[in-house]
Amino acid sequence: MSVHKARIVSGGRLQIPADVRKTLGIADGDDVRLEVVDGELRVRSFQTALGRVRALVRHHVPASASLADELIADRRSEAERD
Repeated sequence: MSVHKARIVSGGRLQIPADVRKTLGIADGDDVRLEVVDGELRVRSFQTALGRVRALVRHHVPASASLADELIADRRSEAERD
């Protein structure tokens, strides 16, 4: 773990050092996800957050299952009933 110095600038904006942005895979204008855990601020790129969500879902859904196919089948079934 490395520690970096950052600064809060006008409007409450946080200046993240360039090497940290590069490590996190974020660039100017990118969306990030912020989380406060035990009084600490965690910053994640959108892609990292999405990967984490996918991993959580995959943990509960078998690899052979296709959620998209199941959703389409459910929608078609509902449409037939209407």
